Amino acid sequence: MNINIIKRKESELTHYLREKGLRLTQQRKQIIAYFFSKYKHYSVEELYEEIKPQIAGIGLATVYRTMQLLVEAGLALQRRFKDNITRYEPVHKNHHDHMICLGCGEIIEFGNKKIEAMQEEVAKRHKFVPVSHTLQLYGYCAKCMAKQRRGKREK
Repeated sequence: MNINIIKRKESELTHYLREKGLRLTQQRKQIIAYFFSKYKHYSVEELYEEIKPQIAGIGLATVYRTMQLLVEAGLALQRRFKDNITRYEPVHKNHHDHMICLGCGEIIEFGNKKIEAMQEEVAKRHKFVPVSHTLQLYGYCAKCMAKQRRGKREK
């Protein structure tokens, strides 16, 4: 994400924090900048491990609380995939789904209008009003499949 988006997210969080009687600390600013610049699905522990060399005196609890604040402010979403680890991702304008590699853990986001239309059609047919949904496909990414093929040839 570019610097303007990071500044906008920072401003939105500052507004939310003021309403709660909290302030945007320097460490929170740094966590936000890092989180929104990388665009990954981080667990708190993964994010902490990546940023602790860059942010003096940062603690795991600070990262955890900051991520919780981002969720409460509507700037991040919590996701839980098959590994049952809570991960965080920036809120998107458009709905998307996920493909998760069982080999390396890579999370690939995708959107598909045909899938969305089919879901709406099925819900309508069953007189069902969906509020939200998630679609998660589990399998192997191209890198892991290539690695598997190489391993079979070497035997």
